[in-house]
Amino acid sequence: MIVIMKPTATEREVEKVIERMMDDGFDIHRSTGAERTVLGAVGVAPDFDRDQYRLLPGVEEVVRVSTPYKRVSRSFHPDDLLIRVDDLVFGGDEVLVLAGPGSVESEEQIHRTAEAVAKAGARVLRGGAFRPRSSPYSFQGLGETGLRLLREAADAHGLKVCTEVMDPSQIEMVTRYADIVQVGARNMQNLVLLTELGAIDKPVLLKRGLAATIQEWLLSAEYIADAGNPRILLCERGIRTFETATRHTMDISAIPVTKVLSPLPVIADPSHGIGMRDMVPAMARAAVAAGADGLLLEVHHDADHALSDAAQTLYPEQFQRLMDELRIIVPAVGREI
Repeated sequence: MIVIMKPTATEREVEKVIERMMDDGFDIHRSTGAERTVLGAVGVAPDFDRDQYRLLPGVEEVVRVSTPYKRVSRSFHPDDLLIRVDDLVFGGDEVLVLAGPGSVESEEQIHRTAEAVAKAGARVLRGGAFRPRSSPYSFQGLGETGLRLLREAADAHGLKVCTEVMDPSQIEMVTRYADIVQVGARNMQNLVLLTELGAIDKPVLLKRGLAATIQEWLLSAEYIADAGNPRILLCERGIRTFETATRHTMDISAIPVTKVLSPLPVIADPSHGIGMRDMVPAMARAAVAAGADGLLLEVHHDADHALSDAAQTLYPEQFQRLMDELRIIVPAVGREI
């Protein structure tokens, strides 16, 4: 249930409504927008009378929420949510770019790549220290050594760090080095991991599962928010369909649809979304035009010899050219980069 207060409602009137909702057995989420306060009620309270809320002083409207996700719904948060990482703001006017290799391989590799993406205009260095791979024989990452190298390279070039966590046992280690913690597509429904990430004080970048619906994706975000962490970045990374011409099918339509359903920022990952280096820039341009709040891109200083996802990894010169193109497109959709 959503209780929308009048623009003229006093703080005391808001508090009285909250007290009534708590008496009825609800957990309360308060969202204060530019013009009015919205109170979201989560929980099962079968005996409450919704009409009684309409009679309370200061109440403008009472709406029953039909979506199974509550805390990450647009109903609870009419205004876009801004997710801050120090001086970076996801979901605001700026389209932010997270770029770097799929895996941290060596000190030279991560420093050279960090230098290239920072020079081109990226704000966050992405890279995997723990790598979930389809084959047990593929490169699995450097572990904590990779995290340390990633942090050092980011600090040297004025970047933030985004890296993946695969298991609850890794959270404490990863959060010592990362500014943004990533949940990969394979772990989108790892409910134990999602719940544990609800207890951290850092943004979580949640990738959509390979065959997940948008509702399932938002329900996964709900687990994190319900456990106490509302700082969530939704990441569209392509889905598995019947098409075999590309690695995955980049669901550009999910970007505007999700932004209607949820106030959370939406990041697009065209590298995984299409899986083919020469087509990644086109998908990146389309994602920004469709309303993406940021891009997650794989870039490697020696992309042909990358130990993971080489076929979808951009050369530094390709990334620079893409950033130049985005500086033309982004202002056309009322944003900045």
